[in-house]
Amino acid sequence: MRKPAESGTLPNTEPSSTEHEAISFHPIELTSERWNAVINNDPAYDGKFFYAVKSTGIFCRPSCKSRPPKIENIRLFDTAEQALAHHFRPCKRCKPTGERMPDDEWIQLVTDYIEQNYGANLTLEVLAEASHGSPYHLHRTFKRVTGLTPVEYIQQVRMNKAKQLLLQSELEISKIGASVGMANTSYFVTLFKRLTGLTPAQYRKQQHPPLGGHI
Repeated sequence: MRKPAESGTLPNTEPSSTEHEAISFHPIELTSERWNAVINNDPAYDGKFFYAVKSTGIFCRPSCKSRPPKIENIRLFDTAEQALAHHFRPCKRCKPTGERMPDDEWIQLVTDYIEQNYGANLTLEVLAEASHGSPYHLHRTFKRVTGLTPVEYIQQVRMNKAKQLLLQSELEISKIGASVGMANTSYFVTLFKRLTGLTPAQYRKQQHPPLGGHI
């Protein structure tokens, strides 16, 4: 559990003045009281406000048992309707609207997260935590919706990004592997060949034959 904040107002995490012009409600101030309610999963504040996480696009009740977000990623709303109007989706775990998020929308959040964080250490547990679900349910639902397991999807995204780098840069193979989240070069080369039929070096050479070579 995170250390409670001291009393007072926390650093401003609300939209800029430009963003204020595009919204029709008065933003809620993130006070230390409200932040403490979030990090302590305090049910006494349910119904008083909702918090959204900008990095995942999900909004929750204060009592949600998901891992507390970074303070700079939080945005507060008076009602669930306001959060929905600003294109945040209800948490799968705490169900802030009282309704269950459709599986295809939930999995879209997960695939978006993978696309944005493919270079990081992605595991089933990390994805489940980010999407406010359980690893078991996420794995089963992801497979049903996409036809792939989360690991297979991550590998597919990483290989596609690696292909782009092989063709659009002169980076060394090891650096390309590291940049797509696979610091173990041997494993990167092995996986790349298993999924494409070529090693990264062979793929680069095949797509960019030497000048003067035969076509």
